[in-house]
Amino acid sequence: MTQARSDLGKRLAAGVQVLFTALGYSSMTEVKLKSGRRVDVMGINKKGHILVAEVKSSPADFRSDGKWPEYLEFCDGYYFAVADDFPLDLLPAEQGIIIADPFHAEILRPCEDIKLNATRRRNITLRFARQAAERLRLQI
Repeated sequence: MTQARSDLGKRLAAGVQVLFTALGYSSMTEVKLKSGRRVDVMGINKKGHILVAEVKSSPADFRSDGKWPEYLEFCDGYYFAVADDFPLDLLPAEQGIIIADPFHAEILRPCEDIKLNATRRRNITLRFARQAAERLRLQI
């Protein structure tokens, strides 16, 4: 991935976080899952509902990513987050779509409700909280 794509991905993720906040979710970027993979943006609301957004900076970024289906077992709702010039017909019809820029984002297509089981939800929430605490500790 080139530096420009990486920068675009970070900017789009920032817009997704603004949206998640507006929807009542606390979010983080680059959340490490138990599987060792990292999701681009994860949000959790006060009821424990978990959303994941995978940011795609270009069609090539999407085409080269075969790991995204593995993320579905770690959330209640899954979105692809892309810029407004992304060719949407490349994205799977079963997943939600967020159109983002560095300052905000909007849901273009709602995601399907996946419904995590209670044990997995607890484990993901605990992992999210521990990562957030560690990031805060490192900032001090």
